[in-house]
Amino acid sequence: MKILKGVRKIPGGLMVIPLLLGAFINTFFPQWLEIGGFTTNLFKAGAMPILGVFLFCNGAQINIKQAGKPLVKGVILTFVKFVLGAGIGILVNKLFGSAGIFGIAPLAFIAAFTNSNGGLYAALAGEYGDSTDVGAISILSINDGPFFTMLALGASGIASVPLIALVATLVPIILGFILGNLDEDIREFLEPATTIMIPFFAFPLGAALNFRQLITAGVPGIVLGVLCTLVTGLGGYFAMKLIKSEHPQAGAGMGTTAGNAVATPEALAQVDPSIAPIAAMATVQIAAAIIVTAIFCPLLVNYLDKIEKNKCSLEVER
Repeated sequence: MKILKGVRKIPGGLMVIPLLLGAFINTFFPQWLEIGGFTTNLFKAGAMPILGVFLFCNGAQINIKQAGKPLVKGVILTFVKFVLGAGIGILVNKLFGSAGIFGIAPLAFIAAFTNSNGGLYAALAGEYGDSTDVGAISILSINDGPFFTMLALGASGIASVPLIALVATLVPIILGFILGNLDEDIREFLEPATTIMIPFFAFPLGAALNFRQLITAGVPGIVLGVLCTLVTGLGGYFAMKLIKSEHPQAGAGMGTTAGNAVATPEALAQVDPSIAPIAAMATVQIAAAIIVTAIFCPLLVNYLDKIEKNKCSLEVER
């Protein structure tokens, strides 16, 4: 059976297929993932340590001569993600009020658009980009949490930047970077893991999702997810084209919504009780956006990858 070849034919298949399989099992047979031992640790709770290994191995692939590229890409993607999310949320609020548009509240727009799924971005960057694209996650991870949402809503005086989370993300990348540059053999030894590890952390990421959330959120939640992928994903793509990145399609990998964005509305409601009435609705819609972006963002990146490869082919022929 040519299972691997079949998976690779699907857009972002190395990540999407394990992720959807994890979500399916968690939705209909969650007890299978909760028997304990190695099974639970690998298929349910293992995403973060495996992703840590993935980041370490990718860090080793960053050549010291290219050290500035991950920083520049990370800053640009983070800035674009925040500006698009905050700008659209504030605009919707001014034009339509707290009720929003399409049944989606401004709070949901801002929370879903300004938070990106670091694991999904890293997987897509690893498959469609290079080590500098993956390394950008060290900066992009800043938006993983309620800080930018609070800032966009005028609550920056209350929120604080979780610097320890940023440091924790940087450490494996920096260690891999150091070892890879000290010894070329280490870089070559770790290179295969930059692909091999993808399905192993994609499955437990999917095992944290539930398809029933889509039904609860209804059409507005699905629309929110699609808009997040298109608006912020294309924003990242064109931003990378502006700086003439070799793999601009990888920038579209930020067109996702982070899993912990679900907690943002409730956290904000604690700060500002006036938004409590819409917090519950926003929470469910964001949950749907997490699932929808996890499905559609890889499709968008794959589509843009084909466009870029076709352009390269035409340039070669000329």
